[in-house]
Amino acid sequence: MEREKQLRILAFGAHPDDCDVTCGGTAALWARAGHVVQFVSVTNGDAGHHEIGGAPLAWRRRAEAAAAGKVIGISYLVLDHHDGELEPSLANRREIIGLIRDFRPHLSLSPRPYDYHPDHRYTALLIQDAAYMVTVPNIVAHHAHLPANPVICYVRDHFLKPVPFQPDVAVIIDEVIELKWDMLHCHTSQMYEWLPYNGGYLSDVPAADGDRRRWLAQRRSGRDRALAGSYRDLLISRYGRECGQAAQYAEAFEVSEYGAPLTPALREQLFP
Repeated sequence: MEREKQLRILAFGAHPDDCDVTCGGTAALWARAGHVVQFVSVTNGDAGHHEIGGAPLAWRRRAEAAAAGKVIGISYLVLDHHDGELEPSLANRREIIGLIRDFRPHLSLSPRPYDYHPDHRYTALLIQDAAYMVTVPNIVAHHAHLPANPVICYVRDHFLKPVPFQPDVAVIIDEVIELKWDMLHCHTSQMYEWLPYNGGYLSDVPAADGDRRRWLAQRRSGRDRALAGSYRDLLISRYGRECGQAAQYAEAFEVSEYGAPLTPALREQLFP
């Protein structure tokens, strides 16, 4: 793959807003550099609220995802599987295989299969189970098979058992952190309603839109800064001591052995 070639990045999350949280900053950098990025939510998010649900919530969350994608100029696909009911079935595997083949990514991003939420775990399993099969012509034969697996990387989570997240690549996102927060701001049903309700801090959420955006940035800033501190050695190794030490915000990725190997040359091509 030549350095000048336009990259195709396919990021999977279980719910609308998952990709924004885990890789929204890096996606903004890819998009800014002219690469093609697509976010995929494998469920429609129709259970993620305390007051509404079903089709109206699914429609709302799909619109929120589309608005978030527009912030950085990427497409955001929401599949129509019920929130909280995703299964790693053959039918769902075929759908993921077809989607990967049609998009033909150089890099796929996935949650890890170790997580509190079954939808997150099963999204990871579906991508893991599709990894080799995307190269097999007689599987899902009406979608042209790929000549080789793309690189697959896991996005970060904080779970330690049975295996903690072990980052291989860290990306500085300081210059696009406001865009990442703008994307999350689009997910009104989650950032200002469901998550605060579920977390017990709904009364802290401001009423006005502008106040909410500032509140969201303040609430996330400490958490997002902590990630750069966690990956400081990786950042210094990749960007040099001065730049790596100065970085305030970062996202990190762990290479999956189910995809193509991430060689040093590919690392420089694929990651901003």
